Amino acid sequence: MAGPPIHELHFAEEPSVDRVPGPNSRRLLDRQDTIDSSAVAYPNDIPLAFEEGKGATLKDADGNVFLDFFAGIGVYNVGHANPYVNEGVHKQIDKLTHTVDFPTEPRLDLIDKLDEIAPGSLAGNSRFVFGGPTGSDAVEASIKLAKYNTGGNGLLAFRNSYHGATAGAMSITSNKKFKKPYAPLLPDVVHAPFPYPFREGRSPEESVDRALEEVRAIVEEPYGGLTDPAGIFVEPIQGEGGVVAPPDGFLSGLRAIADENDLPLMFDEIQVGMGRTGEWWASEHYDVTPDVMTTAKALGGNGQPLSGTMYHEDLDTWGPGDHAGTYRGHVPAMVGGLRAIEYIESHDLLDHATEVGAWIRDRLRDAGDPGLGQVRGKGLFVGAEFVDANGDPDDDRVEAIQEYCYEHGVLVWTASQYGNVVRLLPPLVLTQRQAEVGTEVIADAIEATAELAIAE
Repeated sequence: MAGPPIHELHFAEEPSVDRVPGPNSRRLLDRQDTIDSSAVAYPNDIPLAFEEGKGATLKDADGNVFLDFFAGIGVYNVGHANPYVNEGVHKQIDKLTHTVDFPTEPRLDLIDKLDEIAPGSLAGNSRFVFGGPTGSDAVEASIKLAKYNTGGNGLLAFRNSYHGATAGAMSITSNKKFKKPYAPLLPDVVHAPFPYPFREGRSPEESVDRALEEVRAIVEEPYGGLTDPAGIFVEPIQGEGGVVAPPDGFLSGLRAIADENDLPLMFDEIQVGMGRTGEWWASEHYDVTPDVMTTAKALGGNGQPLSGTMYHEDLDTWGPGDHAGTYRGHVPAMVGGLRAIEYIESHDLLDHATEVGAWIRDRLRDAGDPGLGQVRGKGLFVGAEFVDANGDPDDDRVEAIQEYCYEHGVLVWTASQYGNVVRLLPPLVLTQRQAEVGTEVIADAIEATAELAIAE
């Protein structure tokens, strides 16, 4: 078996928290506030300075131990400081770290392994391009590849989506506030509705039908708004949008529209891939294969930055240097990625994520709070959406839940355009005991904030 069993990876099975933030965290937070960028965001919601991580646990600068249900936004799928991954990375760092795109054994081994676990008909028929270190670069590569192969310029993306912070990636991201200061970006992007039955008040079938009708109109009708389409870009499960898993029929409908119009169908698997949902890729839940697929976040294995784009070999028409990046040869991250895949396989973490994630969702549903409008997701990708008495998004409640969890040693994050979804994406090495303890803290937070709302 590759590496130790998952129960040996952590500081503890339960959190151990005194006062947060403690004096050492406070000192570092104050120092950061003095010298770091005003763009820093995460410490504003969870004021902590971290010292060390192991498995699904984090230790702050004051020695407090937290259960990590956040995992660096889905980066640490095999846990912090996984010894099997780190062993290989450490050896590689002592040998060679940077090769641009010259071949190395780790580079080619990782590409081979990614082809082996690729979804559907991509397996055995794929090519892979590394670029810069972030997921945004993988998105940029996908946009370029689609334009290169179709000669088109327009893109169809989806409302409620997030794809990154560079110009092309922002153009297909739907958040107006996020991208407005930098507009115009790309000249022709049209956003179609993503099926969201809970928010729409429709049945799953009606929600899918409406979304696909709009997609077809945008692509095919003379007044659809997209003059020169180059492709369709979508998250198989929306992440920042609130862990929105589309009903069956949506992705297969997109596949049909793309095929009928000779357009590449591109899936953003940056947050939901690499085993996060209990399958290697979220698209596998729907048995739909993309032409192009982005990956990043957990790809580097132990938090090292690495991204890439997998695509069908028929699309490999560009020439040398048509997509480039200085860090497209970061060898230690490639070793980390390969070892992370091996660890997931060796420890059956796809099945583990499926089972533990289902348990967490069931326990949250059992909380029985009327403000908990819906619990959803797949694998260890869980969203709990909160609404007020009128059915409107309750972001204040979610903020209070996050703060309660933080004060009691469980780190959770938020999502959705309204900030009213508690988003859980713990490492896949989360033990059943940690899941039980952490979810009980969340359930306590739900109860405590409900009592507070009644008191007010």
